[in-house]
Amino acid sequence: MRFAGKVALITGGGTGIGAAIAAQFTAEGGRTVLMGRRRPPLEAVAEKLGSAVVVGDAAEAADVAAAVETATRTYGGLDVVIANAGGHGLGSALETDDPSWRLATRVNLDTAFVTARQTLPALIAHRGAIVIISSIAGLFAGPDVAGYVTMKHALIGLTRSLARDYGRRGVRTNALCPGWVRTAMADEQMAVLVKARNLASIEEAYRLVTADVPLGRPAEVEEIADVACFLASPAASIVNGAVIVADGGSTVVDLPTLAFAHLPPDESEGATE
Repeated sequence: MRFAGKVALITGGGTGIGAAIAAQFTAEGGRTVLMGRRRPPLEAVAEKLGSAVVVGDAAEAADVAAAVETATRTYGGLDVVIANAGGHGLGSALETDDPSWRLATRVNLDTAFVTARQTLPALIAHRGAIVIISSIAGLFAGPDVAGYVTMKHALIGLTRSLARDYGRRGVRTNALCPGWVRTAMADEQMAVLVKARNLASIEEAYRLVTADVPLGRPAEVEEIADVACFLASPAASIVNGAVIVADGGSTVVDLPTLAFAHLPPDESEGATE
């Protein structure tokens, strides 16, 4: 029960990774405030977990302030912030117009920045922790997602800046970078791949995108929740400014040697660039 007596604000808490983190945090004794723009999924999760709900936009200071007030009034304070709200930023640079760029910035970067800024006073008071959910797109570039890649990279910079500036005041900030995770948003991307590649199913699409991942599969939301809760817990008390990758090993793969991966052992031994 490592979160007994602790309170977490989780943005994007109604679905996917956010909902899984809320479930794990609650299972280990904590109380949660779920924030998001859609009431029905938030209330569905809250009904199971006994969470408080704040319907609002994590990029709006007033909405985040309302979430902090709810945490303080309902549970007596705030100890952990999971900045999980995010969205797409599809298209290459030439395909990204100004409104699309601003939207990618708002849903991926502004949500984390505004949430961190508005919650810092409460976190300083409780010597709390922030976990920013970035992506391996914050470390590498996928095709035709200029807005998403740029903002996920920016989240790494935000993490390091917060860790540098507020570590001395007792607030730890770390970033978590998942690879492919089975979520509704990822399923949408798999559906695009099913159509483009004439695949039989979403499951076949997941197998395709993880074919060169050492573990050979996407993550489940519960696995990402485990890592996020570790970073938020006392067990990570010396971890500050870290970028933790949870991708099944995909970012350790040396792309130029993939052609050697399926050769017979005697022919592939010692493949180097």
